[in-house]
Amino acid sequence: MGQKVIISIATVILLITGVLLGYVLSQLVLGYLIPNFLTFLGTISLIVIFGTLYYVLFWEFRKQQSVSLQGGTSVRAEESVADIRLQNRLIAILDGDTGAVERLIKQAKHETPGMPENWYWERVIADVESDRW
Repeated sequence: MGQKVIISIATVILLITGVLLGYVLSQLVLGYLIPNFLTFLGTISLIVIFGTLYYVLFWEFRKQQSVSLQGGTSVRAEESVADIRLQNRLIAILDGDTGAVERLIKQAKHETPGMPENWYWERVIADVESDRW
């Protein structure tokens, strides 16, 4: 939602800035506007604003497209953080026995193939905790 708002606002400002820049440049070319230091600074600032917004708009648009093509990079990053937490939790439960962790995860994957990675870790943690109590 936040990226759509940024893209919408940047597009509106880009259009307004583009119209202003076109108007100022046409007035300069037609001779209705006197070329002086103030008009030079105004024109340069409009060009900088236009270029910056153009860059930001298409950078955000490209970023949004890459996220949709990759299937949600931010979601995958959160899942990998959850995997690390789950791995650390399981290793702590098994007192640092990484061999047992690998065997239990492999067994869970063999018993129930096709599930998300986090599911296996959560299942093994639940199984180990239920066996301990």
